[in-house]
Amino acid sequence: MGFDVGVVPFNPDGWGPPESPAAPLLLSMNDGGSTQPTNIPFAPFSRSEKLGRVADWTRNPNFGTNAARSAGGRDAVFDFALDESSAFSGAAADDSSFRLVDGKPPPRPKFGPRWRFQQRPQLPQRRDEEVEARKREAEKERARRDRLYYQNQRSYASAGGRGPGGSHRDAPARKSSVDIQPEWTMLDQIPFSTFSKLAFSVPDPPEDLLVCGALEFYDRSFDRVNPKNERRLERFKSRNFFKVTTSDDPVIRRLAADDKATVFATDAILSALMCAPRSVYSWDIVIQRVGNKLFFDKRDRSQLDLLPVHETSQEPLPDAKEDINSAYSLAVEATYINQNFSQQVLVRDGNKVTFDEPNPFASEGEEVASVAYRYRRWKLDEDTHIIARCEVHSATDVKGQRAFVTLNALNEFDPKFSGVDWRQKLETQRGAVLATELKNNANKLAKWTAQALLAGADLMKLGYVSRVHPRDHFNHVILSVFGYKPKEFATQINLNTSNMWGIVKSIVDLCMKLNEGKYVLVKDPVKPQVRIYEVPADAFENEYVEEPLPEDEQVQPPAEEDATAGATDAAAAAAAEPEPEAETAAVAAEGERDAIASAG
Repeated sequence: MGFDVGVVPFNPDGWGPPESPAAPLLLSMNDGGSTQPTNIPFAPFSRSEKLGRVADWTRNPNFGTNAARSAGGRDAVFDFALDESSAFSGAAADDSSFRLVDGKPPPRPKFGPRWRFQQRPQLPQRRDEEVEARKREAEKERARRDRLYYQNQRSYASAGGRGPGGSHRDAPARKSSVDIQPEWTMLDQIPFSTFSKLAFSVPDPPEDLLVCGALEFYDRSFDRVNPKNERRLERFKSRNFFKVTTSDDPVIRRLAADDKATVFATDAILSALMCAPRSVYSWDIVIQRVGNKLFFDKRDRSQLDLLPVHETSQEPLPDAKEDINSAYSLAVEATYINQNFSQQVLVRDGNKVTFDEPNPFASEGEEVASVAYRYRRWKLDEDTHIIARCEVHSATDVKGQRAFVTLNALNEFDPKFSGVDWRQKLETQRGAVLATELKNNANKLAKWTAQALLAGADLMKLGYVSRVHPRDHFNHVILSVFGYKPKEFATQINLNTSNMWGIVKSIVDLCMKLNEGKYVLVKDPVKPQVRIYEVPADAFENEYVEEPLPEDEQVQPPAEEDATAGATDAAAAAAAEPEPEAETAAVAAEGERDAIASAG
């Protein structure tokens, strides 16, 4: 049995099949020689129709049975065979005989209405929505921080500094506290990582050699102050505050002449050394080796005289120095808030606690702030003793016994920077407010605690002072005052006393090996380390100190009912005209009144 190829139609008149039909390729064996091809699926189409499959050679050839099946069967999409029920010409003309190849029913939506209401547990879906919402809020907050950071970077770059591509995120806000001169010789470089491993114990309590000054009593009514019963922060124009360095202290000179110790310092300088690993901003300490004695000094108008704000915060502060929220402006504001607060919370009825000698820095008849200087001596080893001048600010009676108190104030300048509004959180979430301050001002709080421990204070009072308006840096209110025991508070903030003295002992031992001369210990503005430089004997004696902007050139607060009070702010005036030895608010206020009179 051979295979009959059949007749191949030939069109002598052109392309395509001839007009008369030719013999089919395969004729049916059962139709008696019919010219109609059977059992071959063929889909007639026109040029305007979409092409599917021309033929399906894999399907079952039993078309009679398939034709009787329902339209929803497996082979229904190919049910267009040309059998006796459909003529070729009629099928070609009938467009309804063409069906799409993909005839599968559309998939049912997975999250349709039927599924949504039939499922009982809704908690996982709601939890996912809450997680997504928190993620979106976190993204918005991160974008806001990045936007603020790059705005500050651009403003710094326009002023000639490094832009967003700088080597350090906080580099614009950090510069060295002292200009390193080319003739200085660097002797040593100490990373902070070595400080954390140090430990040294000193006898406790130390020996009190002398107490000078006079103290007023603490006013207990301020313990009941709250955000709903706030008090306006007063300005003390006539009381003078002194920031005298170690070698200029007449009492220390006398003690050094009597050979009472070999190392001399103040509580502010020692606290800066003890809390050095927590510091971020640059600072410097002048070290003088005279014979077998060592004097730790600060420069005139040093960085140690100011209280940094948001030093350890992740939010960068504005770089422009004239901005009221810049690091320098906030430090000046915080310093004078602290001074005014320490005098306002006292009972000013003339009753004072006097000591061995009067204030060694005050002239006769001069009104000075309430302060007592305790000159205390610690033993470092058999040949080395250290004497430090320590300050306490007030006195109080606790269970019938006299107690010393230190007074310090934290200040809020804009809740948007800290993320915590004191007026809303101080009463209900005091711990959260303190935790935020410990995060943003870790070094400042640690130094206050170290000074209270050095002075032997029984209590340390922390005041919470806020601006009347975020854009008004002249007027403030006291929101709350809380008291802590220094030793307990040191444990709470993870301040190790033995580590503090270990740092001091290592610095003293290092400096005792130096030759006689003058040196400076500088905290690196970027890296967590300190450097020791050997400097000429006349260094820092005639250096130029940039003065703050006059008050009439500073950004003025918004007009309020008490605008005149803001114009006579003693703190801002004292910042503009500080004394060489002591910041005297009285002299500054007098000069300001003269300026106003001349302007009028």
